[in-house]
Amino acid sequence: MKFTSLFAALIASSLFANAAKKVSWPRGFEGATTEIYKTIDDVELRIHIFSPEIQSKKPKPAIVFFFGGGWKGGTPKQFEQHCRYLASRGMIAMTAEYRIRNLHQTLAQACVRDGKSAIRWVRANSKRLGIDPNRIVAAGGSAGGHVAACTGVLKGFEDEQTGSSRPNAMVLFNPALVLAPIAGSELPFPKDKMDELTERMGVAPKRLSPWHNVSKGVPPTLTLHGQADTTVAFWTARVFHEKMETSGNRSELAGFIDQPHGFFNFGKDENKMFRATVKRADKFLISLGYLKGSDSVDTFLNQKHK
Repeated sequence: MKFTSLFAALIASSLFANAAKKVSWPRGFEGATTEIYKTIDDVELRIHIFSPEIQSKKPKPAIVFFFGGGWKGGTPKQFEQHCRYLASRGMIAMTAEYRIRNLHQTLAQACVRDGKSAIRWVRANSKRLGIDPNRIVAAGGSAGGHVAACTGVLKGFEDEQTGSSRPNAMVLFNPALVLAPIAGSELPFPKDKMDELTERMGVAPKRLSPWHNVSKGVPPTLTLHGQADTTVAFWTARVFHEKMETSGNRSELAGFIDQPHGFFNFGKDENKMFRATVKRADKFLISLGYLKGSDSVDTFLNQKHK
């Protein structure tokens, strides 16, 4: 396994670039409700909630998405259409803010703390929101996939001390899963990259590295990853999947040939990969009993283009 290809890209590529680039977060979305899930110092963090049109008294499964952007940028709008689709399938779907460096001068450990707070808030408010507290999914892409993975894998990094921040399942899109050397690797981990990652994380990278913290009891996980990803190498998803399985956890890995980083985003390449990845995620959620029947991705996309 070669670590230089992943970490040189992590440091030099768009995942960490454009530190001064301004980002703008939507105050809300049409048809969604918005609530504040966390206030820390003078920062209010919002979560945007998309609910099924057909209401019922039976608690519904929920999914919380965390956007990508290298722990520095990005917007909750990234997963708006994922939320709209899953709400159309009967889930309560949410896209959450979390602190990022460009807006809040924070490091990755704050992103993880906020992700855990979001899952805990959803569970604490599940009865009011009509959510089944035992069917909460954490999801996200790239750095947001890292945040989602950390909610299911990592211990600690909790800003609140009551209630559980662990989701019941995870759906991860090209997530950053290996942030430190793996013992026995083919090549030594470059010290200068380790120093840079330490500065970006705010703690020793190993503490925030999902692969290094996998143990038995991690929730069922689906990882969707482009095999041509040069920002977060595909092999990192593979070794995470392998460690999940050897630890006794359910893990599924879907690799997409010739696909780069961010290949799954809505609006890209006529939505070919949005369609493929959402269909795969739908299948996974059906297998968990969170969704029923066949997926309706094609119908959803046809309606979007009318």
